[in-house]
Amino acid sequence: MFWKRKKASEEMYDRTGKIPVIRASICTGEKVAGFKDIKSNRFEDLMVIRDEKDLQLFIKKYGVNREDIQKEW
Repeated sequence: MFWKRKKASEEMYDRTGKIPVIRASICTGEKVAGFKDIKSNRFEDLMVIRDEKDLQLFIKKYGVNREDIQKEW
């Protein structure tokens, strides 16, 4: 009857095989945050970045340093 809500915790990712990336569209300006596999160059999109608040949520949720995030066009 009463459910407990899970607290948002830091989700882990493979730091040796993936890098954090923000893909931005040149035409629309849409930004998508995710992780890119180093070996296969496959991009896994996780969330849309609309403003600074969304970017901070991505950094906090996945424990990423802002300096480590790469941008792709």
